[in-house]
Formats: sequence, structure tokens, C-alpha cells
Amino acid sequence: MATSQDYRLGDYTFPRGWFMIATSDEINTHKPLAVRFFGRDFALYRGQATGKVVLLDAYCPHMKTHLAAPNDTSYVIIDGGGTNIEGDSIRCPYHAWRFGPDGQCDDIPYHEGPIPKTACVKSWTVKESLGAIWVWHDPEGGEPEWNHPSLPEWDDESWVQWKYDDLGMLEQHPQEVIDNICDYGHLSPIHGSTVQRYENEFKGHLAIQRQCGPHRTLVGDDGHSPVLHTITTYHGPGVLVSYLTGLYEAILFITHTPVEDGSIRVWHALLVKSPNGNAKVTIEDKIAAAQFQESSRLAFAQDFEVWTNKAPCLNGLFLPSDGPFMKARIWYKQFYNPRDRRAEFVDKVDGVYVPKGIDPYTQN
Repeated sequence: MATSQDYRLGDYTFPRGWFMIATSDEINTHKPLAVRFFGRDFALYRGQATGKVVLLDAYCPHMKTHLAAPNDTSYVIIDGGGTNIEGDSIRCPYHAWRFGPDGQCDDIPYHEGPIPKTACVKSWTVKESLGAIWVWHDPEGGEPEWNHPSLPEWDDESWVQWKYDDLGMLEQHPQEVIDNICDYGHLSPIHGSTVQRYENEFKGHLAIQRQCGPHRTLVGDDGHSPVLHTITTYHGPGVLVSYLTGLYEAILFITHTPVEDGSIRVWHALLVKSPNGNAKVTIEDKIAAAQFQESSRLAFAQDFEVWTNKAPCLNGLFLPSDGPFMKARIWYKQFYNPRDRRAEFVDKVDGVYVPKGIDPYTQN
């Protein structure tokens, strides 16, 4: 399992950006959820008072008890009606220390006098949108550089909302996944695409791919397949959004989050506009959208299978006709280094790149 250091990405083990850590329906006001990302453990829960989602470092500073691990025997849990969530706070099941959503301990039942300021755990910046929970991860502890993932189509009644495909763990460094944004050469052998036009653009924290052509996995293989247009963008290091037109109007969503240094958890989803042109989606629309999402999942599974069975590409034998791999890898480094070095990487890659031998992308 290759590490960030093996890829020579920069100062930090894990990148700066927004990352998905759970689906909204996994989080409730009754049971906290123990999750692990970025090589550390967290307690994730929904407050009973406000419904606000809270993410805290997992271990109580008192004696390092996990705040969210399953527990059915502590009287903190039993007397709490089966939960240690109390209002928007959470109690440790061992000694009943209570921590607010800001991570500060605000109650120790058996203690008189002031509570030490050091009785706290780190509270993380989280947002809930698109049916998911997002955390801003930054090794420097800074405020978000760009907005959390959102789509205006999500609340539009003419679009079928997705259900996430949780694809589980991939034992590869995310660098191998990011490479895909510029990999022109794989589109035909892996996906059966007949690429007609293609280009990449790097712009700040965005890495963009524009391409069009028939796609055997997504739109069929009957000799009369429609031309599929995709405009795909990485918004930072962990969130991919792709606008698809040609068969249905749809938005592909792929998100991956580091778990350990060299492994990630991956989700896939597809937002589909009413295939029948309805102002409000129908049962028939939902069935068609689910079928199209499954085709999209199968297309992504073609990449996933290769990633599952490949060695780390630490020094690739890249060709000019492959796509701008080295530009994409330089772009990616901005998230593994201090913010004040961001321009060092961005200035080297900002611009549009077309692989040798292919026409640049145009919508028409």
C-alpha cells in the first residue's frame, strides 16, 4: 500500500478539502456513529435539540473512552433510554462526562468546581447537503477555502434524488483515482467510448474534463448509440461532479475519502432529470433513474476493478497522447501542502490541455 510520501505529494499525509463521511440517513438522534477517516477515530451524531450534525474526535480526554462505540451495558446508555446523546451533547459511557457540540466538557456529574478548559475534544466543521455529511479537513486547521458540495437541482421536483451506492473500501491511495480525471487513453478500452473530442482544464481548486462520444456501458452498444457529453469536475481532492447529456440529463457524483494513508472509502450516485419531461417526478421516472444510476455504477465499476488490482503508479511511463497526467499530479499537490504554497502548484498548471491527436471539446 503506497503512501502520500511515496507519491511525493508534500508536507501532509492527508489533503485539505471537503470530504463525505456518511449518508444523512445513517445519522439519527438516538445512536452516535463511530467512524474512522484520515487515520483517526470520530464520534458522529445528530443533536436531539436542533437536529444539527456534530463531529467530534472520538476519545474522551479523561481516560480515552470512545464516545460513540456501541455500548449496551453502561448505565449512561441504559438510563438515557438507550443513548448517550443528550440534547446536542454527548456523554462518555465510562464516567458520564458530557461534551457539547463545540467539543468542550460542560458537565462532570461527580465533580464540584470549575471544569478544566483542557477537558475538551476537537470539534470539526461539518455540513449536511445532498443527502450526505461533509467534513472540512485541513491539516493547518484553517477555515474552508471553497463552499461545501451542493447542487441547485437537488431540491428541484423535476429531478430524481439519488440513493448513494456505498462502494466500500478501496485499498489504493487516492492519487490513483485522481489520475482518472486526465486519463484520455483509458476511455475506449475500459468504457468502450468512441471519443470524438476531449480536453482538460485546471483552474484553482478545480480539475475539469470535457469530452463527448458514444459510451457502450452507459448508453448502449447497438450501433446507434447517442453521443454522450460529459463535463466532469473535481471540486478539490475528493468530490467529483459530472454533468451528463445525450441520453438523459443527469449529474454523476463520485466522492472518496481517505481512511488510512493509502486507502479510501468511495460512494457513487446519480441525479437524473425526469426522463419523461415531467415537472414533478413520477414512479416511472424513479424507475428509469434507478436503472440509469445502475448503468453509471457499472461504468464506474470498470475503473474500480482496475484500481483494485493494480500496483501503485509512482513513476508512470506517460505518453503525450495519454492526457496531462503530470499536470494533474502537480494540481493535486496543492492540497497536501501549506496554503501559502498553493500558487506554487496552481500557477504551473492553470490552463487548457488537449492530448496529442484529438480535437478539443466543443458542445456542438
